[in-house]
Amino acid sequence: MRVGNRYRLLEPIGEGGMGIVWRAHDDLLDRTVAIKEVRYTGIGEEKRAQLNQRTIREARAAGRLDHPNVVVVHDVIEEDGRPWIVMQLVRSRSLAAVVRERGPMPVGEAARVGGAVLAALRAAHAAGVLHRDVKPENVLLAEDGRVVLTDFGIAAMEAEAGLTATGNLVGTPAYMPPERLNGLPATPASDLWSLGATLHTAVEGRAPYERDSWAATVAAVLRDPPEPPGWPGRSPR
Repeated sequence: MRVGNRYRLLEPIGEGGMGIVWRAHDDLLDRTVAIKEVRYTGIGEEKRAQLNQRTIREARAAGRLDHPNVVVVHDVIEEDGRPWIVMQLVRSRSLAAVVRERGPMPVGEAARVGGAVLAALRAAHAAGVLHRDVKPENVLLAEDGRVVLTDFGIAAMEAEAGLTATGNLVGTPAYMPPERLNGLPATPASDLWSLGATLHTAVEGRAPYERDSWAATVAAVLRDPPEPPGWPGRSPR
């Protein structure tokens, strides 16, 4: 299958609640790229069209970011009734995958990752771009040692509340700040809250408000104090 009469889809390399990421070939420039196929489900056609246009607008805004810790957006296309975001293919593994397989990170390494993501967010916020979905799955640890943040703006929903018309949460509630779960707009501070939860996962192996069910996790974010860290005194190697 071709997208935009230019990008040839090769194989899926990731899948989540917002769609599929494909490895693809750019036949015009003869290079390999990653393409995010964005799919909004559980909503009417009118709302889907609005969200598609908003996603395209925000992805184009993210494409103007020029920062070493931000995945480069090459192109944005609307085809087959949904957005396709063409991005730099980063040879990497996500922070989520690394923590799952290796366990908690040394504190010093987590601090390096956090500093890189913070630099990416500062650059984005200075340009008026919010991320809205900072979580371990969107932090990529590249084979060359770089740390890059991906998926800027793609998870934006009506009123930035993270809710579909059917009331289903889009995204991972353990990394969503209370104001978003309460239906309030996202702000730069919201991204920083999510970064804090992401770094907690890096050093503890689990999110600070993670519970056994979706509902329990949402309730914990809204009303409970975070779990105290278990690593005081651990060597920051």
